[in-house]
Amino acid sequence: MLMQTHEARLSALREELSRRDLAGFVVPLSDEHLSEYVGAYAQRLAWLTGFGGSAGSVAVLKDKAAIFVDGRYTLQVRDQVDGKLYEYKSVPEDSMADWLAQNAPKGARIGFDPWLHTRSWAKDAREKLEKAGAQLVAVAANPIDAVWQDQPEPSAAPAFLQDEALAGRSSADKRGAIAEWLKAESVDGVVISALDSVAWVLNIRGSDVERTPVALSYLTIHADGTADWFIAPGKVPADVAAALGNAVRIRDRAQFEASLGEFSGKTVSSDPARSVAAIFDALEAGGAKVVTHTDPAVLPKAVKTKAEQDGHRAAQRRDGAAVSNFLHWLSVEGPRGTVDELSAAARLQACREACGDLRDLSFDTISGAGPNGAIVHYRVSEETNCTLEPNSVYLVDSGGQYPDGTTDITRTVWIGPDAPPAQVKDRYTRVLKGHICLAMQTFPKGTLGSQLDTLARQYLWEAGIDYAHGTGHGVGSFLAVHEGPQRIAKPRGGQAGGEQELLPGMFLSNEPGYYKTGAYGIRIENLVLVEERRIDGAEGDWLGFETLTLAPIDATLVDRALLSEAEIAWWNAYHARVHEVVAPQLTGEALAWLDAACRPI
Repeated sequence: MLMQTHEARLSALREELSRRDLAGFVVPLSDEHLSEYVGAYAQRLAWLTGFGGSAGSVAVLKDKAAIFVDGRYTLQVRDQVDGKLYEYKSVPEDSMADWLAQNAPKGARIGFDPWLHTRSWAKDAREKLEKAGAQLVAVAANPIDAVWQDQPEPSAAPAFLQDEALAGRSSADKRGAIAEWLKAESVDGVVISALDSVAWVLNIRGSDVERTPVALSYLTIHADGTADWFIAPGKVPADVAAALGNAVRIRDRAQFEASLGEFSGKTVSSDPARSVAAIFDALEAGGAKVVTHTDPAVLPKAVKTKAEQDGHRAAQRRDGAAVSNFLHWLSVEGPRGTVDELSAAARLQACREACGDLRDLSFDTISGAGPNGAIVHYRVSEETNCTLEPNSVYLVDSGGQYPDGTTDITRTVWIGPDAPPAQVKDRYTRVLKGHICLAMQTFPKGTLGSQLDTLARQYLWEAGIDYAHGTGHGVGSFLAVHEGPQRIAKPRGGQAGGEQELLPGMFLSNEPGYYKTGAYGIRIENLVLVEERRIDGAEGDWLGFETLTLAPIDATLVDRALLSEAEIAWWNAYHARVHEVVAPQLTGEALAWLDAACRPI
């Protein structure tokens, strides 16, 4: 009989830990590739606790347990996870390693799965537990897998090719560049385990993880230009194998760990931020000399080719029409009080499907009515589903995966029929002003994203308010919707020197927001492209942003009196561009709505 309650599942885990002589265990939301979004088989945290966010972890001891989430999920975790079973902890203020050290009894053996954690996490936790008289123990098999009776199998879906015309570079060219880098660093090989890096290097995609078109696999690249691709048998069609050629040896994914012993006596690199502790353990146990570098695919993947830039613009044209059709529908149906969060998200997905070539959503749509919009990464479910009430704020953050681009857009809409309150308009306009300021900014080459973050917050700060998330994240090209190393956010404490400068060709989001707990949320998000800028009389090289997203921003919520002439000019130019691109794709009432939505203010 399957365990239906999370209390029963926690009890079963504790019984399994007792059988293994473990006093505790750590459960992250992760997979063997440290992915942000994971396959159904790896959703161990959600199965155990009910938590549906995209980041979090749990520490389980015999008589207590705690769940650790960041500020995005402060409200959500309380809605989804039973406070009688788990203490709520907020990171980075609360450290799981510290909590374990404080609460584990002396002599306790605390288990962790080395295929789900970084080496640095394990080192920190081990040191803190040892100081407290306890021990961190790597398990050979995950105990949750032993008690999760209906755990799904990893996806068996085949990998498929990403057209070289869309990628802009051949896989052979990418592998050759990495081989040259290995020679320059006097390294014999590199282990690449991040799924989007593997996909980018090989010009392949997959459907093994919802919302991210990747294939579960590992890649090792050697200084002689050859590579080994470890993927489950039956997942590589003949056309994929033929495109990769003889220089890529296709091997069973189950052989990956043992294969790391083939680096015995050689120098091999792996990225400590993107490879799990077990990879380093296997390399060292096999006699390799291990050195650490950033995954060599990360930066070139972030700097998009001309083909990828052109493809993204094409995807945005279709996506803009889909979102505009949805916003028109919402303007009609929303004030009637018959739309709820689930039906709105379903309608938006249907609009994207109707525009052609949608392969998946790029993440689960954040469809937040009223108070739910104040939950930054809200995930609607049957239990939380709310009606979009007349005269309320609705926030929808969504995106699509197309072969030529990955989109991500947030629009905040006033559901009429009455006019919005003055405070809502004030907050919305301050968010808008920050969005426009960042969109218009020029900056010298070498600028870090953290140096631009304040631009988007300044008008909120004037009113004594802020938002607890970054202003911008990198975006992949028919890959991960959240991509590094580029970002626009407050500096990470003590890590400023490791930040990535913004380079021409990078995609980022521009998404300031404001969230009034228990009332509403506001966010305005467009994607932008870093591009070179020519300024008369300028000294040095300068950059700016091209706004890529094309869909109307709700003018009903704007307090025009708070906008400068430059901001009004940006608004009008942006909406003229939206109308130019989107209008030819719409007809009838939707076109009439777009005409009105894009009128100058």
